[in-house]
Amino acid sequence: MFLKTINSILTLAFLNIQLSCQVSDQKNTTPNVLMISIDDLNDWIGILGAHPDVKTPNIDRLANEGILFVNAHCQAPICGPSRASIMSGFRPSTTGIYGQIKDENLRKGSKLMESVRFLPQYFKDHGYKTIGIGKIFHNHAPKGVFEVSGGRVTGFGPRPDKAFKWSNKGTSTDWGPYPERDSLMSDYRYAYWARKQLQEKHDRPFFMAVGFIRPHVPWHAPKKWFDLYQPDQVTLPYYLPNDFDDLPEIAKRVAYKGMMPTTEWAIQSGEWKNIVQAYLACISFVDHQVGIVLDALQNSNYKNNTIVVLWSDHGYELGEKGSFGKHTLWSESTRVPLIFNLPWRDKKMKIQQAVELLDVYPTLIDLTRLPKNESNEGKSLVPLFTKPEDPSVVAITTYGKNNHSLVNSRYRYISYEDGSEELYDLKDDPGERNNLSKTIALDSVKKSMRFQLPKINAEWKYGSNHTVNDYFLNTSKQSKKSNK
Repeated sequence: MFLKTINSILTLAFLNIQLSCQVSDQKNTTPNVLMISIDDLNDWIGILGAHPDVKTPNIDRLANEGILFVNAHCQAPICGPSRASIMSGFRPSTTGIYGQIKDENLRKGSKLMESVRFLPQYFKDHGYKTIGIGKIFHNHAPKGVFEVSGGRVTGFGPRPDKAFKWSNKGTSTDWGPYPERDSLMSDYRYAYWARKQLQEKHDRPFFMAVGFIRPHVPWHAPKKWFDLYQPDQVTLPYYLPNDFDDLPEIAKRVAYKGMMPTTEWAIQSGEWKNIVQAYLACISFVDHQVGIVLDALQNSNYKNNTIVVLWSDHGYELGEKGSFGKHTLWSESTRVPLIFNLPWRDKKMKIQQAVELLDVYPTLIDLTRLPKNESNEGKSLVPLFTKPEDPSVVAITTYGKNNHSLVNSRYRYISYEDGSEELYDLKDDPGERNNLSKTIALDSVKKSMRFQLPKINAEWKYGSNHTVNDYFLNTSKQSKKSNK
């Protein structure tokens, strides 16, 4: 009996060691994917150094342990088209998805989109269990994309009964400490739901997507996050009142956001520092939720075999260019955090080459050794982990038909639907204040950039008569008087 007991203990110990080795040895198992998306987060994270006050210890930790792309850009400076591009693997100029579109309508009216395999579905097709919660696509996800879904709380709340400053102007824009506890925020629910999923046993590799809402407006979070930043001490972005003097007329019209505060209003009302404080508070709040998920992964059986990728769908302007919001083709709206963490790779990296969120889809396929999806318009970023960077490579952001911004390691070039142009030397002018498009000595730069413009410029999905100016002026016309 005694020998039987000893043998049983030794057998169990051997099985535990064997299972532990299988979990920890990446070579013997198929890697999982944990994808974390953040809504409206610009480049204000600590490790990117774009704002000196911001506190993002958890996102910084992920970057310090992995691969940080410091020159990453979205494919559209607005939620719906950006996310449709990431999830489909196609550019907005290929699909015609330039404006907001509900998840259930993504496939309608387009032979191309009818046949597309969205990123989570591609993993599902190759044996992965798909799990998702929060804002992944524009809403949550089209039906059937996730086998296990935590859904999404409707809207962008919670919000107080009365607006603090602005949300009576026709948008969700508002700011101030609210509610009392983190547990009343939808992102808290998403973090703990993901934590529970990571504590469970999964019988096959998983693709898990967690989509956080903040710092999307309204800029509300519990007071403790506001207390991290004092309004009279926050650093304001640099604003140049005559910045638009050298811009083409269409650029001024596209930059107009009638439903949002202007920088001049924020200065005159004394609210600019309060807005920046609120945005920073929301960033730190969501960073904490990211930390909950990362800690759960670290404490799980999947920590040694899970690829983590974190991205934001686009940037956000905080008064630098005369207003607040996205919807432009300048760096404040296009530059985003992009981080990959690979459990089998110890070497951390900072990659300077311009890359696109479009590249996330093929990169994850490459990292998990799945068959290449030939329809992807992006490219795998894996070769950059070992080969020299190419400073001439461009990242393209599109905002409506025939409106494109191209950025590489030195220049940003913008081409509008009416033929107007902008050109900035990012080495000498990182804030993109001096439009050099009429500088004859730089004609060769413009010519090179024009050659790389998208060759396909599809008509607007659900309406082919739009211009980007018409579309967004129509969506905000009810708020045109809001800045008076």
